[in-house]
Amino acid sequence: MDEFALIDAVVEVLGDRAGGDWIAVGPGDDAAVIDVSPGHQLVASIDALIAGVHFPADAPARLIGYRALMVSLSDVAAMAATPRYVLVSLTLPEPDVSWCRELALGMRDAAQAADVYLCGGNFSRGELAIHVSAHGEISAGEALTRSGAQPGDGVFVSGELGGAAACVRQRDFEFTEPLRPQQFRYMCPQARFDVAPALRGDASAAIDVSDGLAQDLAHISRASGVRVDITADSVPVHPDATLEDALYGGDDYEIACTGPRAPEGFVRIGEVSAGGGVWIDGARFEQRGYNHFSA
Repeated sequence: MDEFALIDAVVEVLGDRAGGDWIAVGPGDDAAVIDVSPGHQLVASIDALIAGVHFPADAPARLIGYRALMVSLSDVAAMAATPRYVLVSLTLPEPDVSWCRELALGMRDAAQAADVYLCGGNFSRGELAIHVSAHGEISAGEALTRSGAQPGDGVFVSGELGGAAACVRQRDFEFTEPLRPQQFRYMCPQARFDVAPALRGDASAAIDVSDGLAQDLAHISRASGVRVDITADSVPVHPDATLEDALYGGDDYEIACTGPRAPEGFVRIGEVSAGGGVWIDGARFEQRGYNHFSA
């Protein structure tokens, strides 16, 4: 099967997720053409997911496809934007149409759950990797960043942490249906677009918890020029995880934020003050969490 037949097979599987009301030109041309709502700004992100690093290469392709889209869309959710569409570039050693159709089914599932469209992409031969460019929009001037935290703000998180990290720590990669809860947290994360209205109303800064809660809060601390104190006992921990998983493990894709009051559905875990760094139970956090280029 050649590249163009493979594109046709994937587009067939995607069905109505390959085009939407704001997609003027979808898959099959040199580029997608997207309508932008008046008075809004685009929010765009791109992620690379490498086999053996960001997902087990032998995991079911449908789960890989779902995970790839959701973790990429999570960056858009962290800015409280409305998701619109994704572009996907796939490199694979051989044009395995059955595997690609299963991957596309997982991407379709995620696209339906997030109400986005996969409106373009590319295939190349190489080591297995998935690159996802995620796009959303938000009213002009309303995008949440990491730099808005203020002394006096609280620190909040949108849900339980550590389940995905527990799956990775235990190498729990024998995926059979139904998935165990920690496997589900790792392979089927949810980009938290459901909390966007609450974030827009109450948050001053936000980030998705991808590389570990403590490390991601350090990004807010650094960007905002503030000190972030959290109390370990207040961090919501997944039932299958440890506190270490929750603080340092990552892959949860919940939202951590700061603000003068708790957004609806969020749990308070700390506070913001003048100074710098992240402090856990009074001890300064030293860099620890996922880093692509750590030794």
